Amino acid sequence: MKKVGFIYHPKLERAVALAQELARALEGKKAAPWLSSAWDEDGARAHVPGSELLVSIGGDGTMLRATRMAVPWGVPVLGVNLGRLGFITELGPEEVVEALPHFLAGEGCVDERALLQVELKGEALHSLALNDAVVGRGKDPRVVYVETVIDGEPLTTFKADGVLVSTATGSTGYALAAGGPILSPWSQDLLLKAIAPHLSLAFALVLPPEAAVELRVHCDHQASLTLDGQIERPLEDGDLVRVRRSPLMARFLRRQTTGIFYRTLVERLSRQNRGSGG
Repeated sequence: MKKVGFIYHPKLERAVALAQELARALEGKKAAPWLSSAWDEDGARAHVPGSELLVSIGGDGTMLRATRMAVPWGVPVLGVNLGRLGFITELGPEEVVEALPHFLAGEGCVDERALLQVELKGEALHSLALNDAVVGRGKDPRVVYVETVIDGEPLTTFKADGVLVSTATGSTGYALAAGGPILSPWSQDLLLKAIAPHLSLAFALVLPPEAAVELRVHCDHQASLTLDGQIERPLEDGDLVRVRRSPLMARFLRRQTTGIFYRTLVERLSRQNRGSGG
């Protein structure tokens, strides 16, 4: 590979140092490494065209940012976990120095995941969501009413903190915390779940890949649309959000795809529970 980007969490000294170490290791090996803070998405995107790999160094949040940068050009992302759970990362920091040359030599395989595309007020947002899109209350702690329509058919109006639409990848994120099921990460299905519903339907719905979801917010205070917990847009009474599966796919570089998710799922969740005192 000739052009490789290293996307790092700027607040983790270990991530910055590791990105610099890996970039130095590529210099003089007919490779052109470049580095960028994960928080400088616009600046990093200028380097992505022509890149053959992005290496994300941080946690799942850094991986989400790197993925959004990579998707428009079909560039695979290799995740190095310095966070806690690391559901979508591939390597630990102690592994990457030895493993990276093998990936650069063409070893490994590509794991493709579904994405969400979102429209607000009839206009497409330029950001894709790997995990979820959430229509919910803003800073005001009051509930919102979210009128929900699937494929043109009214479902219900939720009275809740919000309603989320999740990919299968996102089913282990906010959707899981809201009480939703865990989907196989390779599923193309979508997940619809109300967040802390009050006298509303509390169950989750698993929707087919071609489903189109409309969420219209009703409130007398400001609400919000949030993508992957990182990109936020204000919503006002009557605003309509449309969510469906994107024709684009996220691409992760893996040592292997089969079996690894199931082997690590319970271990990672158990580790998180121990860390939180649960």
